[in-house]
Amino acid sequence: MALLITDQCVNCDVCEPVCPNKAIAQGEVVYEIEPSRCTECVGHFDTPQCVEVCPVECIFIDPEHTESRDALQTKYRALTGAIE
Repeated sequence: MALLITDQCVNCDVCEPVCPNKAIAQGEVVYEIEPSRCTECVGHFDTPQCVEVCPVECIFIDPEHTESRDALQTKYRALTGAIE
């Protein structure tokens, strides 16, 4: 599953630098997460780092982009070139 930043975002700039996949960028109004790059930090951390640092708790699972943990692990390997 990819994550989604809601319009409750206050553009505090803390989520973008902690994303290991560089999936977060400033959008027209609020920060946005690129689903093709989001692994919910699978392969990097135990929990999504953007969720951990968000002061307004506006980052949730994106119902439009649901993926299994195995699919997220596969995406992680594709993005990083990691071999298990």
